[in-house]
Amino acid sequence: MDGYREEETYKIIGICMEVHRILGPGLLEIVYKDALEIEFKENNIPFEREKEFSIEYKNKILPHKFYADFIVNEDIILEVKAVKEFSNEHVAQVLNYLKLADSEIGLLVNFQTKSLQYKRYSL
Repeated sequence: MDGYREEETYKIIGICMEVHRILGPGLLEIVYKDALEIEFKENNIPFEREKEFSIEYKNKILPHKFYADFIVNEDIILEVKAVKEFSNEHVAQVLNYLKLADSEIGLLVNFQTKSLQYKRYSL
């Protein structure tokens, strides 16, 4: 890790690990998101869930928007998955969200695996 926002990043991953430890793999993404929301509130970590972002093209706002699963501490994107393994599309999604949200750190977390799988991305 490059050191930027490292403490916050570790704390978020730790919370994800706690949720995974208690719930285990095999549930729907929405269940993990609900549990994460509880953990963020209990740990006094500021977050927004399903944060909406618009996409601008030639000074026009396009009709389709994107929704980041969580924005944590105002600028860390947390994308939650419950899949067999990360795909190139998941990685591309996080990288695109980083650009569109003007964020510097994105976390991709997978609750479907035996041990929590996570990757940190930065621009």
